[in-house]
Amino acid sequence: MSAKIKVEIKDNGIIVIEPKGNFVGGEETDDLRDTIKNLSEGDNKKLVIDLSDVLYLNSTALGVLISAHANYTKREGKIKLSNLNKNLENLFVITKLALIFDSFENQEEAVASFS
Repeated sequence: MSAKIKVEIKDNGIIVIEPKGNFVGGEETDDLRDTIKNLSEGDNKKLVIDLSDVLYLNSTALGVLISAHANYTKREGKIKLSNLNKNLENLFVITKLALIFDSFENQEEAVASFS
């Protein structure tokens, strides 16, 4: 299943991306990396990644998220996650990434947390 990434611009410069599919280190993961990179180069500092339609992330995809987090933090920006399913939630807890990323029940809470 190939991945698709929807990008939506909210108020106050907040951008929401909604990846869809399995991220297993192939072209779909490159698309995610490129999308986030383009947003950061466009000087975006408030990013919400809505994972409601993501079923699986492998270590390469996690690396993309970690790298993006480091980039945003370095530029005094913030990445927040929303809608993690149980499997992804467990993955973030096991890898201790739950301590690094702020995650929210839904996209609205994640967007509101920026204010």
